[in-house]
Amino acid sequence: MEEKVVTILNEMSEYLSVPQMKKLQEVMLRVFAEREEEKKEISNSEYLRMFLDAKAIEGCSERTIQYYRVTVEKMLQQQELSVRRITTEDMRHYLSDYQKINNCGKVTVDNIRRNISSFFSWLEEENYILKSPMRRIHKIKTNQQVKEVISDEDIERLRDNCSCKRDLAIVDLLYSTGIRVGELVNLNVSDIDFEERECVVFGKGGKERKVYFDAKAKLHLQDYLELRTDESPALFVTLDAPNERLKISGVEIRLRELGRKTDLRRIHPHKFRNPNLNKIQTFCQDSTPY
Repeated sequence: MEEKVVTILNEMSEYLSVPQMKKLQEVMLRVFAEREEEKKEISNSEYLRMFLDAKAIEGCSERTIQYYRVTVEKMLQQQELSVRRITTEDMRHYLSDYQKINNCGKVTVDNIRRNISSFFSWLEEENYILKSPMRRIHKIKTNQQVKEVISDEDIERLRDNCSCKRDLAIVDLLYSTGIRVGELVNLNVSDIDFEERECVVFGKGGKERKVYFDAKAKLHLQDYLELRTDESPALFVTLDAPNERLKISGVEIRLRELGRKTDLRRIHPHKFRNPNLNKIQTFCQDSTPY
């Protein structure tokens, strides 16, 4: 607090008289003291609640907010200190211990670092703390790994083992568009344009974009929808009544089951996200006809 007062007084010294400077100092000390008292009454759990509310207003998904909650809450429980007293050294120890105790990789630790850093940056921006203890803790360097993608041959094996038209449509739509599984389950029937072979998806942060699917995906989607007798607006629903919107976990489970049937290891939605396909989708989206 004193540091802020001195900084402001130095900045204003050439513009104010001595009596004015004294009055300004008096007012600032009183206001800052009141602010400090207000801060003392706020618990760590309340700071976290306000932070999560801010993230919700920014448009973060429920899944992202829950990830923030889990990582930050765990850190606060471990520290047993007010957020205003946590230091950079405390956070270095926390991240180092977390990696050792949980035997996790650099990517996982860096994700946790990023979430915690976002929390403290918000506290700093809102003037609840003077400076984030995460400022000097930089991104953790990780080894770049070539992402494993599914091959054309494996896709054919998965297609051959699909026992229902819904699963076949899911496999083809994921493979031909490269969309995320979260985008897939959020699709509605009304988002599909069969004539143009395109669909509107809402990605991270609620960003809307168009993606394009191939003839196989079109055919299998139409076959699947012709069998539907429910009234759900969702593109993909559960097989049994009441035919609710399919969840991410539902897609993941079905793909794992297909993988086991075809002796393919680690079949999951992200394997369908071919980087080259994503570049083509972006090009198609940005291109306009002459």
